[in-house]
Amino acid sequence: MAKLFRAAIMGPPGSGKGTISKRIAQSFGLQYLSSGHYLRESIAANTEAGVLVKTYVEKGMLVPDHVMTRLMLPKLEQLSSHSWLLDGFPRTLAQALALNNLYQLDLVISLNIPYETLRERLSNRWIHPASGRVYNMGFNPPRVQGKDDITGESLIQHDDDKPEALMARLRHYKDVAKPVIDLYKSQGILHSFSGTETDRIWPYINSLLSTKMHTQPLDARQSQTP
Repeated sequence: MAKLFRAAIMGPPGSGKGTISKRIAQSFGLQYLSSGHYLRESIAANTEAGVLVKTYVEKGMLVPDHVMTRLMLPKLEQLSSHSWLLDGFPRTLAQALALNNLYQLDLVISLNIPYETLRERLSNRWIHPASGRVYNMGFNPPRVQGKDDITGESLIQHDDDKPEALMARLRHYKDVAKPVIDLYKSQGILHSFSGTETDRIWPYINSLLSTKMHTQPLDARQSQTP
C-alpha cells in the first residue's frame, strides 16, 4: 500500500488557497478538507460542535483553538486511511501542536501574495453566505450579477473584505501565522510560493507535489492512457 500523504496549505485571505487546494485535490487524489466549509457544514447539521461554533460565529468572533481542534481532529481520524490536504487548519501554533501530536505532516505550502493583489482580489469578492461559494467580479463572476449561480440567492460582500478592514486582517494573519510557519520551517516541510497570479504559481506547486508524492498528476496520467 502506498504511503499516505498529509499536507496543509496556508495563506492570507484572498491568496487563492481554495483554488489551489481544489487543483491539488483533483490532480493528486487528496481528500480536501477546508475548515471553513466544515464549520459551515457542522453549523447547518446542528452537531454538538456545530452549536458551539455557531455561538462564536454569530458574535463575529474567531473560533477558539480548543473548539477548532475538537471539531477538526475527529474529522481527520475519519480520514485516517486517506491522503489529505488541510486548508484553514492549523491556523495557530496551538492548533499546529495539537495536530502534530496525532499526525506528522509531509508538506506545508505557504502562499505569499503582495498586498495590492490581495486588496484587488478581495474588493472584487462576493460570497453566497449559505454555501460559502465565492465569486470574483474580475475572473469568476456570477452568471447574473449579484446572484448565486446555483440557488439564485443574493450575494454579499463581507465587511472585512473591504479595504479599510483588510490591512487589519492581514496584520492579524501574519502575527498568528508566523509561529506556525516557523514551526514547519524548523521541521523542513515548509515550501513558500510568491506571485500575483494563481495560474503562474500553480505549475511550481504541481511540480513540487509530483516530486514529493513520486507520482504524476492524475490528469497527466489520464491523458497518456491509450
